[in-house]
Amino acid sequence: MTDLSHYRRGVGIMLLNADRQVWVGRRIDNAAEAWQMPQGGLDDGESEWEGALRELEEETGIVPNLVEQLSRYPQQLTYDIPGEIAGKLWGGKWKGQMQDWFVARFLGRDEDVNIATAHPEFSHWQWVEPRRLPDLIVPFKRDLYAALVKGFEEWL
Repeated sequence: MTDLSHYRRGVGIMLLNADRQVWVGRRIDNAAEAWQMPQGGLDDGESEWEGALRELEEETGIVPNLVEQLSRYPQQLTYDIPGEIAGKLWGGKWKGQMQDWFVARFLGRDEDVNIATAHPEFSHWQWVEPRRLPDLIVPFKRDLYAALVKGFEEWL
């Protein structure tokens, strides 16, 4: 069994528009053209869904009342940070993340998205076909994204 004590607790949200496309943002801090869904760490005392909504708003400006939860992935998913990045990220404390993921419907309009947040993480954003997700993310998260596409396929 894997020792999960070295994984940072996190959450993520697959946000779908009316056409069942997924919201992705291009990370500011990545030289490669890496796109990802909103995700981040879980704060102390915060439920997973509360954390996912907070991360969504912090990263995209989308307020919680514009989001409807559809489903939760049945298990936590993990990914490892490559060695060359791990020492720089989170002070080297974590080897990766253990995340709870949700799929949700976006009830707003594109104008409700504002990535120019207090602490921007994305330079651009777009709606994409779900099957494209594993090809858009950094290589070390591809398996996780493929699992999400398969696990949430009834909503896609």
